[in-house]
Amino acid sequence: MRIGILALQGAVREHRDMLRCLGVETADVLTSEDLRGISGLVLPGGESTTVGKLMARYGLLEPVAEVGRAGLPIFGTCTGLILLSKHINNSSQRRLGLMDTCVERNAFGRQLASFEADMPIPALGSKPFHTVFIRAPYIEKAGSGVTTLLCHEGKTLFAQQGNLLAAAFHPELTDDTRVHEYFLRIVAASRQA
Repeated sequence: MRIGILALQGAVREHRDMLRCLGVETADVLTSEDLRGISGLVLPGGESTTVGKLMARYGLLEPVAEVGRAGLPIFGTCTGLILLSKHINNSSQRRLGLMDTCVERNAFGRQLASFEADMPIPALGSKPFHTVFIRAPYIEKAGSGVTTLLCHEGKTLFAQQGNLLAAAFHPELTDDTRVHEYFLRIVAASRQA
């Protein structure tokens, strides 16, 4: 199993370290050629407008959308959640548009409003997960094919739609590997299908 990490901006190293800690080979994705031979793809946090522009500049938007539509598991954190979404409130920024969701960017306020909290995520077990939110988005609306994995104060913060997984928080900034393990189970299931 080899997991690609979109390496244009953001928490690339942190996702790489987390996956390597789990014994998984990783590959930086900088061009469409880098999508060959990977079993899944991580879209790390960063600045969504910038990452969307860089993906367009390097010819990655359509190839990533294409492999996502073809069933490649994709996991987006923060910016990745925004890029995966079909709709972004009050924004025409570039996106992949794969997930049947509508998101609100910077939904909790500016950088100073960033926060951490222990939250229960039943799909990960009984122990709460320490979530880290940095200028975080949230899913305002989701289609019927989207499963909510974490909802807090009426806001969807972690969700799955088939091969797509999206988190408003940054699991790569913790020592808890359970979110990445969950994604790797999606990858393993897709390889068996």
